[in-house]
Parts: sequence; C-alpha cells; structure tokens
Amino acid sequence: MASRTIIGIDPGTNLLGFGVIRVEGKKAVFVDMGVLDLRKEKSPHAKLRQIYETVSEVCRTYHGDEMALESPFYGKNAQVILKLGRAQGAAMIAAAEQGIDKVAEYAPRRAKEVVTGNGAASKEQVSLILQNTLGVTFDESHPLDATDALGVALCHFYQTSGTLSGIDSTSSWEEFIRNNPSRVKK
Repeated sequence: MASRTIIGIDPGTNLLGFGVIRVEGKKAVFVDMGVLDLRKEKSPHAKLRQIYETVSEVCRTYHGDEMALESPFYGKNAQVILKLGRAQGAAMIAAAEQGIDKVAEYAPRRAKEVVTGNGAASKEQVSLILQNTLGVTFDESHPLDATDALGVALCHFYQTSGTLSGIDSTSSWEEFIRNNPSRVKK
C-alpha cells in the first residue's frame, strides 16, 4: 500500500491548528503540527488571507494527499459558527488549489470519540492519547489547537483505513483505559 499524507485542520479565526501525519501501510506516523495565531490581526479579511496562505504552505511543504477538517459546532453565538465556517472555507480552497481533492469533515465529538474512545474527552486527554498512539512527546509549547488538528487527521486515518475495529466506544475515561490498555501508557 502506498503512503499518503493527511493534513488535519482545526479551523479558527483566532487560532488555527494544523497537524500532519503520514500513513505508511497500516500505521500513522507523526510529521508535524503547529498553530497560526491570528489574535493580533483585527481585519477579518486579512485573517482569512493568512489562513489561506498558511494552509497552502502546509499543503505544499508536506505534499498533502488528503485533508481532514474539524467541522464547526453550534454554540451560543451564531456569529462564532459563521466565522469558523469562513476559516474552514479558506482552508478548503487552499487544499483544492494545492491539488488535494479528498477533504473530509468530522464533528469535534466524533473526532474525540474515534481517537480516545470518548466523545466528551478533554483536549488534554486527546493530547495524551495522541502522544501514546504516535509515540511522540508534546511539551507545553504545543498548543491544544495543534493537537486537536492532529487528532482530526488521525480520526480521518482510522475512518478511511478500517482500523477502528476493536476500539470500544465508552462513556468515561476510566472505562476507556480499562477497555483499551494497549493504547494507554502507564
């Protein structure tokens, strides 16, 4: 089976996370992750341009084959979902222009469930599972928006490779650990 590169995006107009994994056979390998910090930029148009340019550069740099995006979720403020949708759209256009025609969306809860076995897992729990699964260590300099994006990429890998068999969906962190001991370091 040929290798492929999956770029995960956690869209945002203040912080946008990206995570990159390479699939080699039936294994996902960590490549890179990072965050685009847009908090100092006031213009919404300039933010979208920066999102487009950054995602384009990530796609070019890592020769992405597929992209997985965290889909916007409805909160208390409808304006938030509109802004997230714009950020997601800018990322999708960047991917399309870089030749990535396989783009998938995953709800935040679904991505967490696939990666950790618990759709209500905290960002810290997602980060811990990613470290254990990918065999890497993240320090405090790795923002959780980056690990969320990496989680979306890993979710896409699991969803498209059929490697979800044997991973139990659970309702608590403790139950996940009990049911999946090989996925958690002690």
